[in-house]
Amino acid sequence: MAERHGGLARRDFLRLALTAGPASLVAACGWDGGLTLEPKLRAFSRLNDWVGEHILYSPSRLAPELPASARTTLRNFPAYSITYNRSRIFPTPDDPGGWTLEVGGLVRKPTRFTRAMLESLPPTGYTVKHHCVEGWTAVGTWTGVPVSVIAAMVEPLAEARYIRFDSFDSDYFNGWDLASAMHPQTILSYAMNDRPLTVERGAPLRLYAPIKLGYKMTKYLRAITFTRERPGGYWEDQGYPWFGGV
Repeated sequence: MAERHGGLARRDFLRLALTAGPASLVAACGWDGGLTLEPKLRAFSRLNDWVGEHILYSPSRLAPELPASARTTLRNFPAYSITYNRSRIFPTPDDPGGWTLEVGGLVRKPTRFTRAMLESLPPTGYTVKHHCVEGWTAVGTWTGVPVSVIAAMVEPLAEARYIRFDSFDSDYFNGWDLASAMHPQTILSYAMNDRPLTVERGAPLRLYAPIKLGYKMTKYLRAITFTRERPGGYWEDQGYPWFGGV
């Protein structure tokens, strides 16, 4: 049996430690963007990104699925947003009834998706372990539509290599490589634990993928943009690993 550390198998612990290293260092040092640590953190991040993308990542590797009975109770499954941490109020779109997801950039068919349009597509769901860069894990069931399905509908151009996911949560955003975004377990989730997503979990729509650390899973989605250049990210621009895989 594999050695376990707080619920992680040894091989998973090592993978997570390698990838999360710079982010943990940022948190431990209380880095605020100063010049002393920034070059070293970014060097660590580039190394971890290369290892994650070229050695650890595989488009055929799936995160293990668990039974619904393994779910973490919601009170023990932390919820987080930049807006909430500043105001103690979870964010909502300016017009909740008129919310749409704008998908565009380097695509042939830019499309505006409503919640009804997304829910009309064949759903994908799984119960998986969620990994936070702070070290905790939790189990939840997520349901939504694969990003690859949306990509097929908007038809990315050949030069599209990355995707930017934008939130209405204090301008939070993430950049992803196209391969990770097309992974079969990368979804746009509108339900958690068989119920519609609630505001503290990122309603009306959030990005979810058990192959990434939690900060890569943009909540409160408002736009998806296919790009040629690699986007940064809210935390990534502060020194966190860009790839963020587990």
